Amino acid sequence: MFIRKLGIQLAQAALFVSISVVTPALAQEKEEDKIKASIAVLNDFSQMKENIPAQLLSLSQGIIIVPKMINAGLMIGGKHGKGIAMIRTKNGEWSDPIFVTITGGSVGAQIGVQATDLVLVFKSSKTLKEIGKGSFTLGGDLSVAAGPVGRSSSAQTDYKLEAEVYSYSRSKGLFAGITLNGAALSVDAKANNEFYDNASDANTILTSSHSSSDLVSDLKGKLENFK
Repeated sequence: MFIRKLGIQLAQAALFVSISVVTPALAQEKEEDKIKASIAVLNDFSQMKENIPAQLLSLSQGIIIVPKMINAGLMIGGKHGKGIAMIRTKNGEWSDPIFVTITGGSVGAQIGVQATDLVLVFKSSKTLKEIGKGSFTLGGDLSVAAGPVGRSSSAQTDYKLEAEVYSYSRSKGLFAGITLNGAALSVDAKANNEFYDNASDANTILTSSHSSSDLVSDLKGKLENFK
């Protein structure tokens, strides 16, 4: 009886250890998939006739990429997506990515469900450096305009580049009148902890982290060579 009970306890301990090892690995795999998806978004954008102008990207100090952000609505819309954010460091290179979420609703002539690959180009890195202190609202805390080759017919393009953020999207599905106004951007602290092993807060990752991940290197290289 004692031997049987001991065997059960040993089996339970082994199961606990295996779960403890596998769970972080699976969690990190999810974040790696987000980076892969972000690279794919940049590849897709680079193949489009209407692209993000190289001049704008060269002047940008930050970028957010949200693969397959979900928009859904019937007059009152909602959106949710997870992606990555990066800034230019003092030496002009792109930082390691932090993981972010975008959520919110909007009112307008919108019908249907749509998955949208979203890219936000920032003229300043200040907002992204401070994002760890709390969420900020697009169209509220930050002015947002469709990029110089805006995809949305309902958006007015700011050719003088006076907005703080410029949006670009690549969509599949049925939707009309998509808008980012009212959407909140915030840090996905859990994803950052899983990918960076609880090492740093968002600001530290953006300003001083140097990941050895091949995927992160690929993402930086894609941004540097984006055309």
